[in-house]
Amino acid sequence: MLQRKSYRQVREYMQPGDVIAFGGQSIFSRWAKFTTGSGVTHVAIVMENHQDTHPKDNVSLKVMESAWFRRKRGVMKNCLHKKVRTYKGNMWWLPLSAASRAIFEQNQEAFFEFMQKQDGKPYDIQQLFGAAIDVTDQHPILSRLTYNQENYNRWFCSELVAAALKTAGVVDGVNASETTPIDVCRFDIFENRYVQLKGKDKMIKGFNTQSADNWGQIA
Repeated sequence: MLQRKSYRQVREYMQPGDVIAFGGQSIFSRWAKFTTGSGVTHVAIVMENHQDTHPKDNVSLKVMESAWFRRKRGVMKNCLHKKVRTYKGNMWWLPLSAASRAIFEQNQEAFFEFMQKQDGKPYDIQQLFGAAIDVTDQHPILSRLTYNQENYNRWFCSELVAAALKTAGVVDGVNASETTPIDVCRFDIFENRYVQLKGKDKMIKGFNTQSADNWGQIA
């Protein structure tokens, strides 16, 4: 169920492991929309909760993402309130379900350790394009061009988020390097209620309906 709330209204409820989804208009965003048929073009993952920051001082929660923004490319931490203020497009908050949250909390030490090691790694533009094209993944020859073997040396946005969720035990058997932004949003790991923070009201098609087990693997 989609709800409309401001960032200030929901900030205190956001927790590490929750996903922030975006729908933009950049070249990469338009490519993602074209190849995946979805309005979701980018994802990031929450790294703090409100107890780690100071709401009265307007200090923002941090998200980690792999992004290509002006001169910055690769994995970085960014202030969420700044992204809400400046992003041109749609934004949604996807909170983990109670079951997923329980698993995450059991593995959060591994999650934070993993994410710390990824900070600063370069952007993975090559696998970004491969992940978005699945029609030839089963082809004996063309699959070499479009099917991504899982690789953690470089990251595109949803690859990083999927690997983070896998490290936290929330998803299992997922090929992070074959996971697109809309794939992350469709994994059945979230609360049924999700919140649009910015942009014209738009539901995420297929939200929270896809089993995350063994996703992106070639049978």
